[in-house]
Amino acid sequence: MAKRIKMIVPIPMGAEGIANRAAQLPPEMVRPGFQPEFAAVSWGAALGDSFHDMLLMDWTVFQAGVQAEAEGYDAVCIDTVSDSGLNALRSRLTIPVFGPGAAAFYGACLLGQRFSIVTMWPQWIPLYTKILKEYALEPRCASIRTIDTRPDLTELLEGKEEVIFAKLQSAAMQAVSEDGADVIVLGSTTMHQSAGYLAANLPVPVINPGLVAYKLCETFLDLGLAHSKKAYPSPEVPKDADALKAVPF
Repeated sequence: MAKRIKMIVPIPMGAEGIANRAAQLPPEMVRPGFQPEFAAVSWGAALGDSFHDMLLMDWTVFQAGVQAEAEGYDAVCIDTVSDSGLNALRSRLTIPVFGPGAAAFYGACLLGQRFSIVTMWPQWIPLYTKILKEYALEPRCASIRTIDTRPDLTELLEGKEEVIFAKLQSAAMQAVSEDGADVIVLGSTTMHQSAGYLAANLPVPVINPGLVAYKLCETFLDLGLAHSKKAYPSPEVPKDADALKAVPF
């Protein structure tokens, strides 16, 4: 029986948007015996552009994932570099829970000395500074570069490749030549369409965070490893029913 991995999209969207997010895992990258299943939260944040949206993403990702173990999933991957809801889900679940932020940033440290994050717009910078501090990786981050372009979290980069890819390449080259980065991390799983182009046109490795997180999940399932419950203790009094009753305010 295939091992099912719940891939939680932190922004509510329809089938087309979910399909665009799922395209970051082409069939050849999914090993036999694994079944990633993308699902969006039912309500919540719109763009992840503020502390308001950061709170909503934490809460709604937790809601979407808290019953994953009971639903028969073998692992959870959170489809956002902000790693929204990661700690709360690890507290509540015993199956592995992974986020692209930790996977990409720690992965970058395996490939080089200092990495830079290249992202779409400045409004996402607080997402990165929060988890870089939490993961004690601030000294390893050379810079955060943005192309100051409002993202489309449903259509992603489709139809804008010629302009966006060039902007991302320019920002990444500045990170390498001016900031001292020797690895580039894409700042969002929504930027996955640019990964191949950048990898072919930059002199340093490029990390596609959603793909790295998913492959890490496959590996840890193969190894029978999950997060430490000493580090992420379960609540003595779970409030799952109350959490699932919560509605938009």
